Amino acid sequence: MKKTALITGSAIGIGKEIALELARDGYNIIGTYNTSLDKIESLKKRIESIGVSFDYYKLDLSHEKEINDFCSVIKSKYKKIDVLINNAAKAMDCEFLLKTKKEFMEVLEVNLVAPFLVIQRLFEVMDNGVIINISSTDGINTYSKMNMDYSASKAGLINLTKSLALELKNTRIYAVCPNWVNTESIREMNPDYLKEEMKRIGQSKLIEPKCIANKVLDLIESNKTSGSIIVMED
Repeated sequence: MKKTALITGSAIGIGKEIALELARDGYNIIGTYNTSLDKIESLKKRIESIGVSFDYYKLDLSHEKEINDFCSVIKSKYKKIDVLINNAAKAMDCEFLLKTKKEFMEVLEVNLVAPFLVIQRLFEVMDNGVIINISSTDGINTYSKMNMDYSASKAGLINLTKSLALELKNTRIYAVCPNWVNTESIREMNPDYLKEEMKRIGQSKLIEPKCIANKVLDLIESNKTSGSIIVMED
């Protein structure tokens, strides 16, 4: 019987590569998206051509009711989730004095509160499963003055991972913390700013999303201690 993996924010970037990698390993995939309908439909065709199923759902992770409704559907339809990847994230970088409470809270809602809620509502169907939270080195030591809300959310996600490792006895949980990754949003950034930031933190090249997907698969198949934090610098 094929296993099932649920990946939030799977239409593009890291989430997309994780979905493809797990599909190649034989997992049926459940993906979520918020705005990229055309891209998630394209991904569905690619994944189903591999020979596994791909179901996708629109989900705005800043709304608790949507999360509750989504998780109710998942528990009813799929019965068991073997792997949960909390990948979806939001950044709203700006200067300190221009950052509003609304923006700050929206970043926290998507990047930290939503993973907590999804785990809380789905862990009962994840016995002997694996949860992987995609965090960032911004939550450890590469934070900048422009993204203090994002960095705070990713630091919180790391600590949430450690805390939940004490609570979830029959489920392994990890956090993966990469430096700058070669995703669509990063390629759209000001190249001079990106170059300076990479130089500031000592990163020689962008990490390819496929490298993160491979690390995720390695963690799923490992016996690494639950609560471990995996840093990916290059």
